[in-house]
Amino acid sequence: MSLQNRLKAVKQAGRELQKLDEAGINNILLAVSQAALENSEYILEENKKDLIEMSPEDPKYDRLKLTPDRIKAIASDIKNVASLPSPLGLELFKQTLPNGLLLRKISVPFGVIGVIYEARPNVSFDVFSLCFKSGSACVLKGGSDAHNSNQAIISVIHKVLDQFNYTRDIVELLPSDRESTNELLQAEGFVDLLIPRGSAGLINYVRKNATIPVIETGIGICHTYFDEFGDLDKGISIITNAKTRRVSVCNAMECLIIHKSRLKDLPALCANLEKKNVILYVDNQAKQVLDSNYPDTLLKDATEGDYGKEFLDYKLAIKTVDDIDEAIDHIFINGSKHSECIITEDEKNGRYFQQLVDAACVYKNASTAFTDGAQFGLGAEIGISTQKLHARGPMALAEITSYKWLIDGEGQVRNP
Repeated sequence: MSLQNRLKAVKQAGRELQKLDEAGINNILLAVSQAALENSEYILEENKKDLIEMSPEDPKYDRLKLTPDRIKAIASDIKNVASLPSPLGLELFKQTLPNGLLLRKISVPFGVIGVIYEARPNVSFDVFSLCFKSGSACVLKGGSDAHNSNQAIISVIHKVLDQFNYTRDIVELLPSDRESTNELLQAEGFVDLLIPRGSAGLINYVRKNATIPVIETGIGICHTYFDEFGDLDKGISIITNAKTRRVSVCNAMECLIIHKSRLKDLPALCANLEKKNVILYVDNQAKQVLDSNYPDTLLKDATEGDYGKEFLDYKLAIKTVDDIDEAIDHIFINGSKHSECIITEDEKNGRYFQQLVDAACVYKNASTAFTDGAQFGLGAEIGISTQKLHARGPMALAEITSYKWLIDGEGQVRNP
């Protein structure tokens, strides 16, 4: 079957999904959750085939890797999505006009959502569950580095759909070649929304070449600013977690900004990073403090290119600033509008930072690692939007619906 005919089938499946009631949707999702657990050994074996082809030193390796615990977490997220209220049919606005017309704005499915992603096989489960719950069909375009993993996951989902006598066309996995990517980017009339998840290179390519609507997600150049009024114990805990919990995810901290009056605390703030062999790219002021307090082999002179870089690795840039405004300016120039944090005990500074920093998520005294749909209580997520049109931050059920106006009249006509 040609790719265009496959996309036509997905579009038709999306229309049919609107006829399935909420209970039917939830039953299928619960069955997919259980199937993920029951088929975990098969999924892990296929995942190993992909892992063999990638160096463990590659920053994408951790994203590619599936484990029994990660599959359990994925299954739990799917189950959680099933338990959430439906985002469809919600009355978002209601008003009766002076002429008697009743206006209602109602949430509805997008229709068909396409997602292009790299070494993230968990996305296959996440996108299906969120799209299915929100009434949309989905077209998945995974990278070649996760080919076997994605094929295994989609085959598990398809078997569940077969058990319920429901069309497999509701979720379509495209071939992992560039030709399929280009056809998806120009699938006008078939795909209503396209979401790229991956590197800056992938997102830029999609944005420049797509002829269908795109929501940008994923690039995470996240900063943590240790303010002059920051609590040291909180700072140690937050900085360690934000940098080393999982270095390959988009909510990981990539730059520590520190007020010049707190440079004396820098060795303590970085002590746990040394245990993880984190390479620090530091300015002159920070280097003077760390020279005898951090291993020489892990200490590098920062260049301008190190600020604004998404390392996705055990690497961290450090910038010294004179005041909070310089910290905010640094973030404005080098950030990606994903997640930013201030560590401070001064309420005025905390609110000032949160007001002026332009990002989807702005934290006070908490790790940027919390930027996640499940952590926000939204179920799984389809991505972290770093733009401002339509959706921003974790994109869960509400963010992947649209709306339409329903107008009820009693014979009204418009005057000339």
